[in-house]
Amino acid sequence: MDPNWLTWARQLAALAQNGLTFSENPYEIERYEKVRQIAAEMIAAGSGIDARSFLELFAGQRGYATPKVDVRGAVFRDDKILLVGEKLDHGAWTMPGGWADPCQSPSEAVAREVFEESGFEVRVTKLAAVYDRSKHPHRPSMPFHLYKLFFLCEITGGAPKTSHETTGVEFFAEDCIPQLSVSRTLPFQIARMFDHHRNPTLPTDFD
Repeated sequence: MDPNWLTWARQLAALAQNGLTFSENPYEIERYEKVRQIAAEMIAAGSGIDARSFLELFAGQRGYATPKVDVRGAVFRDDKILLVGEKLDHGAWTMPGGWADPCQSPSEAVAREVFEESGFEVRVTKLAAVYDRSKHPHRPSMPFHLYKLFFLCEITGGAPKTSHETTGVEFFAEDCIPQLSVSRTLPFQIARMFDHHRNPTLPTDFD
């Protein structure tokens, strides 16, 4: 779903990061830094944002380039799904979640995110989907390659509570889904989580 120029720019940025990680020759380092600058300029030209912002973002990455991981919790109560209002997206709604942290398993990361954003303690029961964000119509596009992991979760405790990231915590029926933060959650993903909730034996979705 992402335009070719963005895919190429991500590939160049990853190539530059990997080259700078392993290169010791000053001429090679200079060439990889130039490749990184070209990647930043490509994304800037396509997005209308100053290239320096992307260059600083890429320069802050270290080590071998790999996809980043976003985790989302599909939490149900009375056949309704838990959504939180996203403060950074003017209150548009999303399944609770966010970046996976180092030293946490994916299930630990999503349980933490659900608690931090909604106030509910949960137990993870199933990996329902692994989606490549770039293959689906999330907007806006991201400068990094990103995998999104969706987990079914059961409530074990807690109570609804907003955080510094959320403006609301509510459960919604499948036919009453509000405006979504499409950077984080898409309508078809909500629908698939209802499918997995109704039929836990479904295989994990991927790509």
